[in-house]
Amino acid sequence: MSVFAYPTQRKSLEIVRFASGLLTAFIALIPLDAQALPAFARQTGQNCVACHAGGQFPELTPYGRMFKMTGYTIGSRAVPLSVMGVVNSAKVSDTSKSDNPTGPGGDFEKNGKVLFSSASLFIAGKVTDNIGLFSQITYDNFANPKVDSADNPTGGFTGHTSADNIDLRYADRFVDANKDLIVGLSLNNNPSVSDPWNTAAAWMQYVPAASVNSHQFTDATTPFPSNSTDTNVVGLTAYSYWNKLLYGELGFYRTANGVFSIMSAGIPNDSTTKLKGLNNPYWRLALTHEWGAHNIMVGTTGGVAHIYDDPTDTSDSSTVHRVTNTGVDAQYQYLLDPHTVTAQVAYMRQKTNYSSSVIAGLAPPAFVDAVGNPLAPGNESDTTKVFRAKLSYVYRAKYGGSLAFFNLTGTTNTANQSSGYDPATLAITSTDPSATALSTRVTGNLSGNPATRGFTYEAFWMPIQNARVGLQYTAYNKFNGASSNYDGFGRNAKDNNTLFGYVWMAF
Repeated sequence: MSVFAYPTQRKSLEIVRFASGLLTAFIALIPLDAQALPAFARQTGQNCVACHAGGQFPELTPYGRMFKMTGYTIGSRAVPLSVMGVVNSAKVSDTSKSDNPTGPGGDFEKNGKVLFSSASLFIAGKVTDNIGLFSQITYDNFANPKVDSADNPTGGFTGHTSADNIDLRYADRFVDANKDLIVGLSLNNNPSVSDPWNTAAAWMQYVPAASVNSHQFTDATTPFPSNSTDTNVVGLTAYSYWNKLLYGELGFYRTANGVFSIMSAGIPNDSTTKLKGLNNPYWRLALTHEWGAHNIMVGTTGGVAHIYDDPTDTSDSSTVHRVTNTGVDAQYQYLLDPHTVTAQVAYMRQKTNYSSSVIAGLAPPAFVDAVGNPLAPGNESDTTKVFRAKLSYVYRAKYGGSLAFFNLTGTTNTANQSSGYDPATLAITSTDPSATALSTRVTGNLSGNPATRGFTYEAFWMPIQNARVGLQYTAYNKFNGASSNYDGFGRNAKDNNTLFGYVWMAF
């Protein structure tokens, strides 16, 4: 049976309604001037296919990577503004296994509803012959749930705007009969946002989902190789690209405060990443080759970050934990009209050494095992490993599809259990046995292990070069360490299978 097939006629009708709602949203969003181009296309005079593989933004072609590495300066200065909007919908396979006080809607908000999820403003383009900018400001329509005077959710949401990806560059290129050398500097707010390949942590996940919990199992939230910091720090990296063969980048990151506060603008203080000092390096090394319609890259990347446990208190160095990332990745592309093929693989190992303050406070969790024995204290360190592979095909820059596989493994840590046995009854409980732990359905973890594995199947259509309409189906065969009963309340990994549709436009 196809993953898009459902066993009953009722569910087949649900898919038709689901797709019809998205199509209606798409038609409503088509602007009168459908030929308007994003800022970089206006600047270069090229259409989207020149920079993006098969027009599948944001995946870059060799020309797109060259444009990025030369500092977004190719072409003539133009209006440096673009906008992007996303409408999407997600439908979780099984919403019946919920004991939320407000009903299943509390665990699967807006399930199956068509939503305007987010919008971005881009200020981007050539500043001088050697300086260029890519900056993104994003509005999240579901950033904050509304609560009443007793702090109970009301079912509504309020939107919020904040800084997203920012990359300010200086670059120069030196070409003669014997060499082609690009050198540059990038001031950015996200390790790997400066990377020109889509296997980078900042770019491998690219279809945005809404910030509601019915979207929590979409492909956007599945395991991706990632760095320990997100888009709210600041770093300066230096890079070079020699003879279209060897790419190298090295830089250091720090807290985005003071004059660099713009890098984390709009992000609440208690949600920002606070780094200790400047000893937070990031590195990237890649070998590349182009021949005919083919190009390939193999590379490695990594970083070390010293992060305060509590972003609101950076006064005590004993509350700093260290996160080390090391990864390898590869990408192959075949680009010859009417066919575009892209294959990507990426692997990332992350080790977290907890702060001395956390280690000193380690104690057995409130839960016990199935026979009543106390659980062991939490780990002093944890390691996770993420493998991600994706194959995509686009025909005539209009019709396409992809298949992705994801696999997260890691150490088992009792501190990560959010479901467990009540010491008094030796039964899985949804009440709090000792005011320190609360068993939960849906997102609960009975094993203390993060293992999550599955596939995402995607089909998409680009009716115009500025828009993509797509359907994804994400199927899990493992979640939170188990294939069945992962939360202790009978929820299985396959219950989280999710059909996700999106309309994504940029102008």
